[in-house]
Amino acid sequence: MTIHKEGYITLLAWIIVSVALVTGVKNLWPQLTIGTVIFCNVVFLVFLQFFRAPVFTVKKDSNAVLAPADGKVVVIEETEETEYLKKRCRQISIFMSPVNVHVNRMPVSGVISYFKYHPGEYLVAWHPKSSTLNERTTIAAKTENGEEILFRQIAGSLARRIRWYVKEGEPLEQGEEFGFIKFGSRVDIFLPLEAKVNVKLGDKTRGGRTVIAQWK
Repeated sequence: MTIHKEGYITLLAWIIVSVALVTGVKNLWPQLTIGTVIFCNVVFLVFLQFFRAPVFTVKKDSNAVLAPADGKVVVIEETEETEYLKKRCRQISIFMSPVNVHVNRMPVSGVISYFKYHPGEYLVAWHPKSSTLNERTTIAAKTENGEEILFRQIAGSLARRIRWYVKEGEPLEQGEEFGFIKFGSRVDIFLPLEAKVNVKLGDKTRGGRTVIAQWK
């Protein structure tokens, strides 16, 4: 287990704030020093668990679609993808709570065929309209066998910062990091209708490890 690079500045800032806070409390209200130290340490541990980044070997499978994120499956439905694919797709949505790992990983190996960032609102991530109204990115990847899938990073009411590490034309491997969302969020993935879905509503997923679908 390591700490993700997105957490370095946050953790350093909190250490500086903690030192200043404890010093100030010690000088002004010495009787509250121990309580302040405990509070600062608890918050630091919360940040540590949020920015944790598991280290593991991805079992690549060209016939499988891996979960792009840790979390809970909250949507499985047939829908129209209107931004890029412009066809009926099978949508699977994974909600990430603040206690989940927030690294986003490539569900398949392929070339990034489309990318766009959309500024937007901050509705709760499970809101039906969050996919189209919230701040989000839209990313599509084309596999070697010609299949094309699309996935979105969607900000929630707490998640106010989406990071992405991709650009159009770039090849990426299955399980490789493509982004990070801070403090609770959601990832939608749009698959061809003929793909076999391997998860059901309420299932827990692990990014880069859980097989959520397979090509038929």
